[in-house]
Amino acid sequence: MKVELFDFHLPEELIAQVPLKERDASRLMVLHKDTGEIQHESFKSVIDFFQQGDCLVLNNTRVMPARLFGVKEGTGASIEILLLKQQEADIWETLVKPAKRIKEGSVITFGSGVLKATCVGTSDHGGRLMKFDYDGIFYEVLDALGEMPLPPYIKEQLDDRERYQTVFSREIGSAAAPTAGLHFTEEILEHLKEKGVHIAFITLHVGLGTFRPVSAETIEEHEMHAEFYQVTEETATLLNDVRSKGGRIISVGTTSTRTLETIATKYDGKFAAESGWTDIFIYPGYEFKGIDGMITNFHLPKSSLIMLVSALASREYVMGAYETAVKENYRFFSFGDAMLII
Repeated sequence: MKVELFDFHLPEELIAQVPLKERDASRLMVLHKDTGEIQHESFKSVIDFFQQGDCLVLNNTRVMPARLFGVKEGTGASIEILLLKQQEADIWETLVKPAKRIKEGSVITFGSGVLKATCVGTSDHGGRLMKFDYDGIFYEVLDALGEMPLPPYIKEQLDDRERYQTVFSREIGSAAAPTAGLHFTEEILEHLKEKGVHIAFITLHVGLGTFRPVSAETIEEHEMHAEFYQVTEETATLLNDVRSKGGRIISVGTTSTRTLETIATKYDGKFAAESGWTDIFIYPGYEFKGIDGMITNFHLPKSSLIMLVSALASREYVMGAYETAVKENYRFFSFGDAMLII
């Protein structure tokens, strides 16, 4: 299948640069996956589309302040590092700018020597493996020195770091936010519980590969980056119970969806507690085994994310919905509006 089939014209002014003042003030497009029918709602009305006995699944990962600015020892050259994922102990896979300046053995200093990183190897796609040296707790040092790794299409500064975190974020480890979850407030979650909707949490630490446009000519040639996930016994038991009683499982974001589908594929439509790495790539033709619907944002043209969404609601309906979103001036990407597919 050609990647070009998932391209569309997106005016730059529709790319949301800053979050709305209120998390739940965004618009909500409801796409009925069996008919292609579209409804235009506000995100607060998402509660109306849930039924007693349904289960909402949220990704509780927390974004690291993963962007570091330092200097190369010996030359004083300015270097930027973006942490992607932890390999072992204090060794991380990173992206480095400018990468050509950093070879094995190069040392970068941050914060007047509070943190140092030594290049100990290379990784796929031009990345660098960096070993960090510091005193104390790494995440506390990172919190003091690092910046939020906002996507490159966001040009504005973020005044409040927490606006790039979900209100339910707990497990630190992501290089990017699970952005569909940014719309939720404690009040919406409480109203859903009052309605008899179950709330479940999974963890998938988001890497940057998820968001990149697919560079191959055909979908089948594309390789996904592996990301770490974890599902607890409590969540697996709840999901199996909901499914056995006829409730719907609605995932929030492509990250939750990929985690649930990874496990449901292994266990013939059921769920189990486990952790591991997933590189599952979902595109049209895929048969969903774990979810019945999802809440997501509006994604980049030709990205693996729009392909996943098209697998759930068909390419024809999704591309039509995106065309409508552009005409109706919906806000796109991380700080943009939301779509509910049911």
